[in-house]
Amino acid sequence: MTRQEIQYGPNTLVGFIGAGNMGGAVSRRLASGSWRLRVYDPDPAAVERCIAAGAIAASNLQDSAREAQVVITSLPTPEILEATIEEILDTVEKGTTILDISTVDPNTASRAAQRARDAEVHFVSCPLGKGPAQAEQGDIPLFIGGEAAVVARLRPLLDRMGSAVYDMGSVEAATTFKIVSNLIGMTNLAVLVEGYALARRAGIPDETFDQALKDTGGASYQQRVRLPWITQRDWSPRFGVDLALKDLRLAVDSAWRWKIPVPVGSAALAQLVAASIQGMGSEDVVALAKVVDPSLNQADTPCLANDDQHSQGSGLV
Repeated sequence: MTRQEIQYGPNTLVGFIGAGNMGGAVSRRLASGSWRLRVYDPDPAAVERCIAAGAIAASNLQDSAREAQVVITSLPTPEILEATIEEILDTVEKGTTILDISTVDPNTASRAAQRARDAEVHFVSCPLGKGPAQAEQGDIPLFIGGEAAVVARLRPLLDRMGSAVYDMGSVEAATTFKIVSNLIGMTNLAVLVEGYALARRAGIPDETFDQALKDTGGASYQQRVRLPWITQRDWSPRFGVDLALKDLRLAVDSAWRWKIPVPVGSAALAQLVAASIQGMGSEDVVALAKVVDPSLNQADTPCLANDDQHSQGSGLV
């Protein structure tokens, strides 16, 4: 059976490049399911966490890709993805599949796919939904695009990675959907933190705000997952401000290229830029709440309805 026909099931040798928060979770999920993973990341601690799940360490990019039937890339920026593709194409065998799970823009994905085709290598885009905690359990959606026959061969691996596979058709469509999803989600979060600040100013207790909002049209995934972190003042990174900023920049840039106005998404991007400038780039994206309400920087801040300086003339009754 040739590499053009093989099913990428358990015991497949997989090169894995990029073991950060999301990439590390996916690599551990695969390694614990009997896929043979050779993992490379510039952070030795990230690689060690994968080794604990059954992966083996690669000494460099080329070592990770050497003889692998599938190479998975999980990288933070489009520029790093393209540079990595260039570095490994001379190492991988013809017919190998590169499965990119990074969040990049459609133009980058298109260029990477063409570069792979030129080297007789398959390139499939498969950005992911949700976060690292869900990825560890295989409870994430996958948004895939690439040659149908290659996607079909990847199915056993994809079923181990995630709980739902949405075939978007092309690499451009798959990557576009991911940045659209993040545009919608992060814009929703930007509005949520504004509403939370208003509710605090009115004296509404956090628990009451959360429970009441769930019973309205304002309820959302962002509220369910991220509002508890805000109310607990938990800024530890799951999805960092700078990563979210990058994703929204890609979405807004794509909209600009296609001449689609996105003023609301652009406003959310501006808030992320403000959070980054204020030194919150490595904190979780929920740190947006501190841009709107700087008092949240304090360890324990009560509702502010009794703050006469701010409440007089507010129109609250």
